[in-house]
Amino acid sequence: QVQLVESGGGLVQAGGSLRLSCAASGRTFSSYHMGWFRQVPGKEREFVAAITGSGGITDYADSVKGRFTISRDNAKNTVYLQMNSSKPEDTAVYSCAARSDYPNPYYLRLSNYPYWGRGTQVTVSS
Repeated sequence: QVQLVESGGGLVQAGGSLRLSCAASGRTFSSYHMGWFRQVPGKEREFVAAITGSGGITDYADSVKGRFTISRDNAKNTVYLQMNSSKPEDTAVYSCAARSDYPNPYYLRLSNYPYWGRGTQVTVSS
């Protein structure tokens, strides 16, 4: 089992940058593939980005490709989401999630991860 805690959310102006972090408990962090999702009240949870356990494969939603970067430091049990060129439509609660099954972008985009953090609010002002 793994526990996840996000941090780094806050208020940023449009065009600005923010880096989210997700710290994981446990000794086998490198065996988990990690995803970032976001949700706005009244809307479905949306895939943002994912990275395999080794960090060798990354995947992004079209809406953030070229602006956001996912990365991980397995020595620190932490996954990051660097948000650049932020837009007001990026405003949401961002949550990280972990799974240990297929390291395939198709599965990493699905929201049926077994482990989730509580989320961190990101607000982008216009």
